[in-house]
Amino acid sequence: DSLKPCVSQPLSAKGAGLAEAGDGGTMLKASPAPSKPPRLVASRFAMLTRFHAGYFRISLALSGQALLWRTLSDRSTDPSALHPLVQSLPSAAFVLLWSLALLTLFALCVLYVARCVVRLPAVRAEFRHHVGMNYLFAPWISWLLLLQATPFLPPEAPSYHMLWWAFSLPILVLDVKVYGQWFTRGRKFLSMVANPASHMTVIANLMTARAAAKMGWHEGAVAMFAVGAAHYLVLFVTLYQRFLGSDSLPAMLRPVFFLFFAAPSMASLAWCSISMSFDTGCKMLFFLSMFLFASLVITTRSPNITLLLYLSFRSSGKLSRKSRDESIRMR
Repeated sequence: DSLKPCVSQPLSAKGAGLAEAGDGGTMLKASPAPSKPPRLVASRFAMLTRFHAGYFRISLALSGQALLWRTLSDRSTDPSALHPLVQSLPSAAFVLLWSLALLTLFALCVLYVARCVVRLPAVRAEFRHHVGMNYLFAPWISWLLLLQATPFLPPEAPSYHMLWWAFSLPILVLDVKVYGQWFTRGRKFLSMVANPASHMTVIANLMTARAAAKMGWHEGAVAMFAVGAAHYLVLFVTLYQRFLGSDSLPAMLRPVFFLFFAAPSMASLAWCSISMSFDTGCKMLFFLSMFLFASLVITTRSPNITLLLYLSFRSSGKLSRKSRDESIRMR
């Protein structure tokens, strides 16, 4: 009778399986606790769940900087530009920047491939989302940017042509899928799903056209430019008239409004490569991008600019909880 109160109570974790009872020296063993998954594996899977194609914005920024450096250091650049300043810098700096962009893009691609293997339903949901679908063009744009900025391959090399096909074919497949949905499916009409992130599809076509023009493939460059320009006109009118669905952008992605002037800027560069000169068409697209940039800056008051910067940092996960509360309190 004296053992009943002890047995009825739950055993502590320290003495589980060590309580002795009875004259025969038998052991009173507790039932084994259910096995829990390792926290390390769970945290890795959670990281892959939170990872999405929007993180390729990092590689887009680095690849764009590498291409800018390559353009300014090119001998064909106007000497009155920043060419002397770039020439004064060590050549190893450009190689380091290009290598950093390459490693970053490769790491992001490996993470996304792992996400496709482990979290395939999440990838499918991202592909069906009207905003996340556009960021699937970002890795291929980054690869094309790095291909044009590479210091190791001339555009005439056969390996350069093979890499262009490897990076351009996924863009063509996504074009057929996305534009086909805009044409045929009622819930995927452009007027229902258009948002500023849709400019990524146009930028991908224009980037492919510029890379083709650098290789000397004039017909392919004109074809990709025509596809991108046609859909840019339709997309611009749709977003300008604020149809139903144009406001369906999460607050976290408000900084993508600056893609409004990225598309005409890329079109100006692409047409300059196709025509081999900065002619009137390039100047028209350049001035259009400047006008859109000025419109975004001037019509946005300073508190809203602060809000856009805050949302940009918050979407990348670089803002702590304390600073987030302070920024909300200031607004």
